[in-house]
Amino acid sequence: MRYHPLTDADRSEMLAKIGAARVKELFADMPAEALLHDALDLPRGKSELEVERVMSAFAARNIAASRAPFFVGAGAYRHHVPASVDHLIQRSEFLTSYTPYQPEISQGTLQYLFEFQTQVALLTGMEVANASMYDGSTACAEAVLMAHRLTKRRKAILSGGLHPHYADVVRTVSKLADDDVVSLAPDVYAQENLLDAIDAGVSCVVVQSPDFFGNPRDLRALAQACHRCGALLIGVFTEAVSLGLLTPPGAFGADIVVGEGQSIGNALAFGGPYVGLFATREEFLRQMPGRVSGETVDADGRRAYVLTLSAREQHIRRDKATSNICTNSGLCALAFTIHLSLLGETGLRRLARVNHASAVLLAEALARVANVEMLNDAFFNEFTLRVTGDAAEIVEKMAARGVLAGVPVSRLLPRLGLDDLLLVASTETNTAEDRAAFVAALEGAL
Repeated sequence: MRYHPLTDADRSEMLAKIGAARVKELFADMPAEALLHDALDLPRGKSELEVERVMSAFAARNIAASRAPFFVGAGAYRHHVPASVDHLIQRSEFLTSYTPYQPEISQGTLQYLFEFQTQVALLTGMEVANASMYDGSTACAEAVLMAHRLTKRRKAILSGGLHPHYADVVRTVSKLADDDVVSLAPDVYAQENLLDAIDAGVSCVVVQSPDFFGNPRDLRALAQACHRCGALLIGVFTEAVSLGLLTPPGAFGADIVVGEGQSIGNALAFGGPYVGLFATREEFLRQMPGRVSGETVDADGRRAYVLTLSAREQHIRRDKATSNICTNSGLCALAFTIHLSLLGETGLRRLARVNHASAVLLAEALARVANVEMLNDAFFNEFTLRVTGDAAEIVEKMAARGVLAGVPVSRLLPRLGLDDLLLVASTETNTAEDRAAFVAALEGAL
């Protein structure tokens, strides 16, 4: 028998309390097309052993990133994570810890969050950072809300080079808050004119570098234009390793910098959990969302760590909170911190150079393939190809040949006439044999 904790009488009492006659009334705000009106046609339940067999059969149809030449990017990247990272984060002191509300018994957790914040601030060229957010896309949306609070304006301009997932999250959050979002058309060649889009009603301009199509952006002129109009510049990145080689957004004059930290310390893991990075200028610290770990001294003068300056929905009135995100990605932030500590500045710069060199070698090899056009004048470890035919079909053909080739742009930007564009990423994990296999598989698919 199934266990149902509530009786019919319990349900009737709760409905009467909130003034609803039926449970269906609770879903009145949902679009009709999103509701199910009949039971799903599902097979009967299976035993644990049977479920394991079914799921194993499904899993066997996948080609794992570690089992084939892998060139997939578009916001999530395969990098080598030292075994020491996984070993350390699985220690019980870290793996079982959660929100450090009690600083007197959470000093270790608060200290590594403090170190994480320091690393993120240095990487992004900013003055302060928070203790992480869910992922890059939610950090981006939170940055837009923060810009609205600071400028007292409600209009955001999204670059056409912003990752589509990030743009979607910003639009979703903005729609619920009745904020205005202007999304520029996809900008394959990084030639959009963002300067003309800025006016006195704009609170922020959101630009990614390297952008979704792999183009590094020089943000200096844009930062100056934003500041002349009283708007803020939000710099975004999806590949954290790029900050080991490229000028960070903060050095260009960005006011808020957000991005995805998955590349450092965190595996692909089927898309999550990841770790959002968020940094800003010290003058904006009070409006920065999320947790902040601060360093102080205790009553005996010893160094101590505390959560501080944290205007969250659990601490003060909801309408005054800087964020309704209830937690941070603590374990993923720890993995990031351990990996980056092992690398150090010299190691990160070397890793970034190796990534760029790997991508350059692949691009040079692809330049000799007929019916393939490189669209980037510059790139870090990811670039866009124009191929003859449908890029999605070519990716499937290459997968059948044992190569995971990349991400068709049409998968994330459908119905825009970009079906012949393919995003390709090459990191330090790719060998000369991998690159040769890519070229051979692409020639065969074409």
